[in-house]
Amino acid sequence: MRKFCRVGFLNVRRIILTRLFWQVCEQPFLFLFNPYLCRLKFNFMEIRDNQYQIQGVSLTRLAKEYGTPLYVYDGEKILSQVKKLQDAFSSVKLRIKYATKALSNINILKLMKKAGTGVDAVSIEEVKLCMHAGFEPHEIMYTPNSVSFDEIQEAVNLGVMINIDNIPMLEHFGTYYGNGVPVCIRLNPHILAGGNAKISVGHIDSKFGISILQLKHVHKVVEAYDLNVIGLHVHTGSDILDAEVFLKGAEILFDAAMEFKGLKFLDFGGGFKVAYKQGDISTDIKEVGNKVSKAFKEFCEEYGSELEIWFEPGKFLVSESGYLLVKVNIVKSTPASTFVGVDSGLNHLIRPMMYDAYHDVVNISKLEGPERVYTIVGYICETDTIAADRKLREVQEADIIAIKNAGAYGFSMSSNYNSRLKPAEILILNGKPYLIRERETFEDILRHQLEIEL
Repeated sequence: MRKFCRVGFLNVRRIILTRLFWQVCEQPFLFLFNPYLCRLKFNFMEIRDNQYQIQGVSLTRLAKEYGTPLYVYDGEKILSQVKKLQDAFSSVKLRIKYATKALSNINILKLMKKAGTGVDAVSIEEVKLCMHAGFEPHEIMYTPNSVSFDEIQEAVNLGVMINIDNIPMLEHFGTYYGNGVPVCIRLNPHILAGGNAKISVGHIDSKFGISILQLKHVHKVVEAYDLNVIGLHVHTGSDILDAEVFLKGAEILFDAAMEFKGLKFLDFGGGFKVAYKQGDISTDIKEVGNKVSKAFKEFCEEYGSELEIWFEPGKFLVSESGYLLVKVNIVKSTPASTFVGVDSGLNHLIRPMMYDAYHDVVNISKLEGPERVYTIVGYICETDTIAADRKLREVQEADIIAIKNAGAYGFSMSSNYNSRLKPAEILILNGKPYLIRERETFEDILRHQLEIEL
């Protein structure tokens, strides 16, 4: 049985130095030597009756009926991802807190509620949106960053779980609430993990969480204000490949947790990687579940109480469910490339330009014919590349291109840049398409602007 020691400064320092060594020396080779990675086949959008379909619903028909650009979500895929995570952690007391920021349409939140998840909210507006969708306050984890104390107080008044990630705010919280209101503390484990640097949030130079090296200070604040700490939280980043990263974070969290009495849960954040193209590497959820659950149960035995284990997946639950359907406006050849210009861009899907994110693309208007290499670009007035140098069935004007993996951080990060309108959203559930957001109109652009006489 694993033994967990009490945390002292020297022990924490040893852990951090070990982690930093691992970051420098081991992480670049994870994809070469890790036996726990799996390969996922894309089979959610399929060809039936000579057309691309989801749950028997024709995507080209949806594009024709509702227009483009159009976000389409496969509700059954979302439910299957929730079930996959629940099954992977079936031996422990699991609480899934869906990361609302990934896709916050009210109907997606209702679907999560139906699937048995809670939610993670990062703003007071998300908290209210989740409550509007039917979530009870105790089902909501509120994890803000750099907000005013007024927002914290509003969340307390609403009765949701508060997760604090800095010492000054912890002191403010103690001044007002002391032992009366339960609180969770977000720690920074100093583990560099994930994909793009912009989504790696658990390293030593991150703005998120309280450094594990400041744990002694945290205890002084907790004792001084008699804080009722019932949970500890870590989140290292997104696109984490395997169980070892979670286990490394768990070791730090378990050691820290031994210093807190009365804990009810440990929150490991999210960050599971999904596949972005055929044969891509993704997190083996079953392997993560087995290894992390085993370590968690050993910890609980040592701690003397059976705690809940929380995860906050966003992308893992909704990314692969989403498709952005766009129409080809122009096919433009230059001496260097052949561009396919579509009726969307970084205003609707910013991830390729912001994170260098890869999104698979398919010409769903063509089931056969020769393939050619194209670069898919948007209609925004700056460099706006959606997908570079991709093989597609020969593209013509008015063809419909499906952009995959558009469920997470697609619509939720969309904007009215260039005064463009935001697209409509469709949810396919039980073989039926539902319009869950109307396409914006020009009147929506003007709605909150006030004209003055000049």
